[in-house]
Amino acid sequence: MKQICVIGVGYVGLVTAACFSDLGNRVIALDISEERINGLKRGEMPIYEPGLEELVERNVSAGRLSFTTSYPEALDGTEFAFIAVGTPSGVDGEADLRHVAAVARSVAKQMQNPLIIINKSTVPVGTGDWVAEIVSSHQPRPVPFSVVSCPEFLREGSAISDFMNPHRTILGSLDPEAAEKVAQLHLPLRAPIMLTDLRTAEMIKYASNAFLATKISFINEIANICEELGADIKEVAVGMGYDKRIGPFFLDAGLGYGGSCFPKDVKALAYMAADKGRHPQLLNAVMEINDDRRPMVIQRLQEMLGDLNGYTVGLLGLSFKPNTDDMRDAPAIDIAEALQAYGVKVRAFDPVAMSAAEPLMPEVEMSSNPYSMAEGCDALVVVTEWNEFKHLDLKRIRDSMKQPALFDGRNIYEPEKMRGLGFNYRGFGRGYNGHTLNNKVEEDVIFTPT
Repeated sequence: MKQICVIGVGYVGLVTAACFSDLGNRVIALDISEERINGLKRGEMPIYEPGLEELVERNVSAGRLSFTTSYPEALDGTEFAFIAVGTPSGVDGEADLRHVAAVARSVAKQMQNPLIIINKSTVPVGTGDWVAEIVSSHQPRPVPFSVVSCPEFLREGSAISDFMNPHRTILGSLDPEAAEKVAQLHLPLRAPIMLTDLRTAEMIKYASNAFLATKISFINEIANICEELGADIKEVAVGMGYDKRIGPFFLDAGLGYGGSCFPKDVKALAYMAADKGRHPQLLNAVMEINDDRRPMVIQRLQEMLGDLNGYTVGLLGLSFKPNTDDMRDAPAIDIAEALQAYGVKVRAFDPVAMSAAEPLMPEVEMSSNPYSMAEGCDALVVVTEWNEFKHLDLKRIRDSMKQPALFDGRNIYEPEKMRGLGFNYRGFGRGYNGHTLNNKVEEDVIFTPT
């Protein structure tokens, strides 16, 4: 049984602590927030993640997982210390590393035995070297330590499965012995382990997230073109996905990406490139395309309904993605603010995120269920693709609305079915099926399809 300390009990830290304890290790999860730690000791989760509460409860009961705000308690006898604190975007898009620096200083002052410090947080290239410098310069007396980069690849909503069934584990260090020890810690996961240097490991994380964000912006750009040319983006994505070089994932056109990772990581990578004199054209385009998605909701509703002033619009979903209550950079926030600026009364329903959303959207009326929210609405907007929204009683929804207009920001419904039910329906890039083709054939044909 290894003894592990995980510093930070947010999405990454708490999942990491719970999963490592479930693998049979003794794990102490540390956070400076007494409110969070006291809540966890009472069995209250600070975040929503499917299966997490049960996993934490099981391992606390087994004596493998505990919580503290004390660095001396957490580091006593610990061999591995994971840093899993937030690295939000700074003013210019750079990663804000104040929390990482604070952890490095605290670890340096309190460590009493040799330690392997593992960066789990997403950090700019070069941070591992920087953390090593901080620890060295803040130790009261020299204690041996090594720094390893082990970037996380967890998706909110499926984080436990992603941890337990990873595609790969990336480990970067200038100390091969330390990297090998961390590799041994991950062997029970039975996934490929790649050993590299610190900076390469840090770059792999940013490059991976930037590529996935690029796929999302790419398919959204194609959806815009489909809308003008009469093709159906849903079928285009399926056809593309059959190509193994492309794959079917992250090809869902809609409102774009949000959350705590893609927005800040693409910005941070672009900042790093620009800071070194490079021009990140592709990354800038990815961000620009994504930024354009949310205002398109207003444009589509105006096309469907005309002047929106005085109307009531309901939002189906608030969190940035399903199976989480995370509201960080959630499209719902921008959409609600834009609608309110046009004089629209906004209602909303989300299966788990309403408590998290209320402080961020105080003027939005939160509803207890999707049916009460739809009652008397002039339009609905699908913002989050919760699976339960696919199984609503749509006739009941239609009959309760003032006028049955629905803009499907995630393309979860079939246009022909929705029109057959009497909805004024629009999605993104649905082509002929969405009845969005408005071009007329000109007499001067420049290109004739064969």
